[in-house]
Amino acid sequence: MQRIGTVSRTAQGLAIVRLADETYPDIGTMVIDESLSTVGRVVDVFGPVERPYVAITPTSGTPARLVGTKLYAR
Repeated sequence: MQRIGTVSRTAQGLAIVRLADETYPDIGTMVIDESLSTVGRVVDVFGPVERPYVAITPTSGTPARLVGTKLYAR
């Protein structure tokens, strides 16, 4: 499991995460939370090269419920 980071905000129905380290997940990567529940998929990587952001589309519910949640790539 690779740590992606913590959801900082939402935008246009997506959860936005600033990456925790230098490696980033591929588009389409499944995303899980600390309890190993699937929360969504990576749909975009954007921002500065040194520390980009990842946009995640949630599998269910609203992305606002994910704010503050630590996420991991499966």
